[in-house]
Amino acid sequence: MIGLIKPKKSLGQNFLIDRQVARRIIDAVSPLPEDLIIEIGPGTGALTEMLVRRSSQVFAVEIDARLADELQRRIAAENLSVVTADALTLDWNEFTKAARATLCITTHADSVRRRLRIVGNLPYYIATPIIERLLLVRQQIFDMTLMLQREVADRITTGPGSKEYGYLSVMVQYYCSATKLFEVPALAFSPVPKVQSAVIKLAVRSKPPVEVADEVKFFALVRAAFAQRRKTILNNLKAASHSLEFVEPVESALEAAFVAPHRRAETLSLAEFAALCTALYRE
Repeated sequence: MIGLIKPKKSLGQNFLIDRQVARRIIDAVSPLPEDLIIEIGPGTGALTEMLVRRSSQVFAVEIDARLADELQRRIAAENLSVVTADALTLDWNEFTKAARATLCITTHADSVRRRLRIVGNLPYYIATPIIERLLLVRQQIFDMTLMLQREVADRITTGPGSKEYGYLSVMVQYYCSATKLFEVPALAFSPVPKVQSAVIKLAVRSKPPVEVADEVKFFALVRAAFAQRRKTILNNLKAASHSLEFVEPVESALEAAFVAPHRRAETLSLAEFAALCTALYRE
């Protein structure tokens, strides 16, 4: 471990120090020798060391230049590239394309079996925007194994009917099969955070589980539906009807989609949101 480098509060740094937890995360990733890994926030390298040993290439994206330099010095492996960059401003489209290009070094038959995978320990304040950016380049990615604050993990993986279910749940589950794997105690980190963490896996879907004609309109609808959680789906959508330019009246669309107007957005499944979108924008 890199004991001489103090974590920066401004970066939300809490370094994973529990080797057993680290091994459990790597086992959850289960990297193949052919896999290419992009690790976000390697910190002191608790996961990096194991990823390097078990995969073909690791790109470690670290915002802290102190940690990036020390990581590169300490883990002297040919299949490790440490990139000093902010995951929030990194051009993920170009970066993932460049990473995937390294898969073509071998024969075509081998490259077909290879996968680009994301592993990361994401601080609370950047978890959602980073996931949103990664979903924009989902075609490049096989899956993501992420350690997040437990509450964020619950929001991502929960289903309709739960108080945690919201826009983030719908967005992620539309593009991925989301599973909460296990929780991680605060004592597994240094310094000890004030929150609990959890590890989730997002397996990118080959196609969404529901069909929508316009994804931009679909997600704008979902966001509007959750605008005020205590309000009914009818009231939230009526408030947004002008800005979202619905073709059909909200009451008629709800009836056509078999969604009771008194329900709240947190009770609607992806299929119901899709049906409602179709009804609202019926041509």
